[in-house]
Amino acid sequence: MDMTENLRPSGAHSTDQDPTSYPYASPSAYDGTAYNSAAGGYPPPPAYAPTTGRRKAKRPVALLAAVAIAAGVIGGGTATLVGQLNGQDSAATGSGGAVNGTTVSQSSKGTVAGVAEAVSPAIVEIGAASSAGKSTGSGVVITEDGEIVTNNHVISGAQQIQVTLSTGKTYTADVVGTDPDKDLALIKLRDASGLKTATLGDSSKVKVGEEVVAIGSPEGLTGTVTSGIVSALDRDVTVAKDDSGSSGQGQGQGQDRQGGGEEWPFEFGGQQFNGDTGEETTTYKALQTDASLNPGNSGGALINMDGEIIGINSAMYAPSSSAAGSGSSAGSVGLGFAIPVNTLKADLDTLRAGNGS
Repeated sequence: MDMTENLRPSGAHSTDQDPTSYPYASPSAYDGTAYNSAAGGYPPPPAYAPTTGRRKAKRPVALLAAVAIAAGVIGGGTATLVGQLNGQDSAATGSGGAVNGTTVSQSSKGTVAGVAEAVSPAIVEIGAASSAGKSTGSGVVITEDGEIVTNNHVISGAQQIQVTLSTGKTYTADVVGTDPDKDLALIKLRDASGLKTATLGDSSKVKVGEEVVAIGSPEGLTGTVTSGIVSALDRDVTVAKDDSGSSGQGQGQGQDRQGGGEEWPFEFGGQQFNGDTGEETTTYKALQTDASLNPGNSGGALINMDGEIIGINSAMYAPSSSAAGSGSSAGSVGLGFAIPVNTLKADLDTLRAGNGS
């Protein structure tokens, strides 16, 4: 039935009705003139026509039906309103609710901004000082009392370690355990509590083409966020175990030593990049990403769009610009590598025990 028929006033009838069957010719309620009973016209309803209980029942139903039709066209938001008008509870989660297993809010899920807002508080800047100079790297907070995961090459040989949170607060840290063969290290802040922690994901589920976010402190720029995709899986990357590399750089791609400036050297496909890795090296299978990584990103997080850590950034390719007369190296060209988080999870107990391979 046409919805408009339900809304027709009780005195209205279709045009094929014989108008002579209505003998009255009451004055119009609008212009005060007598009703013109020419064929095809409608007689006006009485000005004082009583409102029946039946019309009261119909109008809300018709109105709600109209709203329901509009909801079908406009989408889910209006549909929720219709459910409320009907007295039904909505099963949908609120816009501020947390996604299960992640720290990204429902309203921000799948966005770089949402991931950055949720995970940045758990990413720190690490300053390491040794006899060779000062250096900068990144780390990931995994416990509220200050356990932080980073690369071994970030803190190798350090005599003092200072950690700066995203809030600007600074702590002194001690080395708990290192694993040079996996280029992983665990440090612990002194007298820390109530820290924001990161969620460790599952790197076995990572797919090529998946969007990712990298957070770290490149060149000492704390909390820098970049994004990209996973470019490849299981890349065999070879890096120096410690500061024995002959490049003179020392502790790594993640470092920015005073008087240095060269990136962390590594080998891939039988070729060397960013300098000589030295005699003591280790090889691991890495996630490759085109998210921009620069010196200082080492030890920081590679994150999926649910806000879960899927890798620890560890190496990057930086083509030399010496041909142009500069002794420094160019920035990121979208060839970065991260240690899969499942490698870290399998090694965590060993690191906590203060042992390493």
